[in-house]
Amino acid sequence: MPPGGGGQHGCTKQEHPPATGLRRGEDKLPLPTLPSPAITTIVYQRRKKQQAVVSIPEGPLLEILSRVPYKSLCRFTCVSSSWLALCSDPDVRKRSPQGLSGFFHKHRHGNGLKFHNLSGRGPPLVDPSLPFILRVYERFMVVQCSGSLLLCECWKPAERYEFDLVVCNPATQKWIVLPPIEFLDEEDGDLVSFRPVDVYLGSAAASPTCFVVLVPLHRLHDVAIYSSETGQWTRSGWCDEEDVTVATAECVFLKGFMHLTLDEPFILAVDTKGEDWRRIPLPGDMEPSYGNTSMGQSRGLLHAWYIDPDEDYQLSVWVLKDYDSDRWRLKHTVDVLELFDTECHGKFCEMFAIHPERNLIYITNGEDTTLSYDMDSQKVEAMCTSGEFLGGLPYIASFAEWLPDDH
Repeated sequence: MPPGGGGQHGCTKQEHPPATGLRRGEDKLPLPTLPSPAITTIVYQRRKKQQAVVSIPEGPLLEILSRVPYKSLCRFTCVSSSWLALCSDPDVRKRSPQGLSGFFHKHRHGNGLKFHNLSGRGPPLVDPSLPFILRVYERFMVVQCSGSLLLCECWKPAERYEFDLVVCNPATQKWIVLPPIEFLDEEDGDLVSFRPVDVYLGSAAASPTCFVVLVPLHRLHDVAIYSSETGQWTRSGWCDEEDVTVATAECVFLKGFMHLTLDEPFILAVDTKGEDWRRIPLPGDMEPSYGNTSMGQSRGLLHAWYIDPDEDYQLSVWVLKDYDSDRWRLKHTVDVLELFDTECHGKFCEMFAIHPERNLIYITNGEDTTLSYDMDSQKVEAMCTSGEFLGGLPYIASFAEWLPDDH
């Protein structure tokens, strides 16, 4: 029976002795003389209300719950065993709207991967040790996180240099091994294998099981792109005369394009087939090799930020309102040292993420403290002051079904 129904905790008809007005014992007061038909009417009305609560068929109720945000769905499981069963239904969980769940990050002493819940309390939402990976591989290293997917380099026992590229979903513990990067040489037709050095993952929140992986082979003049839709690597390249490289490890997948920060004041956008390449100028005086420069996406818009060490660590956040015109708008500025309530210069302050749905950013001083800062209300909240969590990769839990040939 759906939650809210009857059973042992529901309202039931009470047994009442006859309203005769006679004493049943010397130490008891007379019973009320309310006519029994009135009592029956009250109980009937209660039972009628109870029936109205439980009259929602299970199918529509599951449809309603599947539209509830995932965090609320988790709270509903504590209501009763019935709610627990309904809210744990795989069809409900995989369709539930997902928000930012937390951050994958390294342990401060380098001992394995950790996960910081966004709430800052309770056990990790997912197991950061990725036990389903360690059943096959001896060790792994998380290289990228895009939405609900992780891109890992995984080593089998007795293999020191050779590794597999694995894309996995920690929430469902499903994963797939990417095929080796191999192409025929254009001159002699021999099969040439490439060992990836830098890899970039992109996936869309609307289709969390679809993803692309980009690997520069010879800088950006020659790249390999893997698509989960085709299951194959394709070879492409940027036909720009300048010899440029990617400056940071961040990658943003937005509007069907992978976005990478170059070692020049530009963001490079390339589509999933490697056919459409585009340069987006960075806003203002941002220099990717000077200060803390990075980018992310929030509310479907590309954002870029910069902490200027020469301007008292002022943080500037821009948003690309008009994607087609390359016109950035300065969204917010703030003195980072004031957020940490310190006057000590020389600190390594870093903004490492922006909330995908809110005007909320995440900053660390690289020593002991990590903060969240609301750009609308200018409210500052300490997420960690022990040094255990000093920034990480934002992760959005998803229970969507994986590809047919998954592990």
